[in-house]
This record gives sequence, structure tokens and C-alpha cells, in this order.
Amino acid sequence: MQRASDGDRAAFEELYRRHRGRIYGLVWRLAGGDAALAEDLLQEAFVRAWQKLESFRGDSRFGTWLHRLSANVALTDRRIRVRRVQRETPLEGAVERSVAGAPDVSAPQQMDLEDAIAALPERARTVLVLYDIEGYTHAEIAGLTGMAVGSSKAQLHRARRLVREGLEK
Repeated sequence: MQRASDGDRAAFEELYRRHRGRIYGLVWRLAGGDAALAEDLLQEAFVRAWQKLESFRGDSRFGTWLHRLSANVALTDRRIRVRRVQRETPLEGAVERSVAGAPDVSAPQQMDLEDAIAALPERARTVLVLYDIEGYTHAEIAGLTGMAVGSSKAQLHRARRLVREGLEK
């Protein structure tokens, strides 16, 4: 970490290789299983990490810092996409519905867990991924997303119910 912070690109490449898998898993789930978007978010997260290495104070492990930075990158991207979709003339199609946070009505009858999570509305998926998969608290989720703690809890309850329903189909 220190060598990377001093500008050593090889050291940063090692950090990338070490943390890539976990960060990709996080952004892939937050992107609703969209692999292309997840790759973009992964790259953006590591570019931001490189740019902000000097702000890493060492109060937590580097992986924890990177994880939070990556979650912020994905959530910021989502807010931008939602605003863009809301300004544009709506088009028919699953892409528009999923970006705006509504479930894709054309999802197949048989879904595995990842498909069920990917089919969740955006806010519910975000809370489920951050709370159940990544281990964030509701207070941390509220801080990252700008929603109230109570809303985070309600979205988690909704997400779990929708996943159960999706898996039962």
C-alpha cells in the first residue's frame, strides 16, 4: 500500500490483482448482474482509488477502504443513470425499467439466487447486497445511499420477500 501511495504502479497493480475479485462481485451485484456495467464500475473504482491513495489514512484496512470507495462509485453511477432516464423520453423495454428501479417483467420463470437478486428493484437490490452480502449496517447503508435507516430496513424486508417469491416461481 505504501509503495503504491508513493506512485509505484507495479505495487498498485498488485493491489488490483489482490482485490479485483471482491470488488467485481460487489459492483456486479449492485449493477444487477450487468457484466459490462460491472467492468466499467470496477475500472472506475480502481481509477478513483489510484487518484485518492493519498487520502487513505490507514484507520482501516486498505480492502475495507477500497470496498467503501467502490460502493460509492457504483451508487453514484446509479444516481446519474436514474436522473438521465428520468430526463429522457421513456422507451419501451426492460433496460429502461431496470435503470429506473422497476423489476423486469420479462424475467424467466425459473431463477437462481443471482437472477432473483438481479431482478430486484434498484433500491431493494442495493440494500440487500450491502446488508446481507457485504455486511454493512443499516446506518452505513443510509450514509452511502442517502436514505433513512428506516427506509433501508423496509427495503431489505421488501428485497428478501421478492427474492423468496422469485425463487418459488
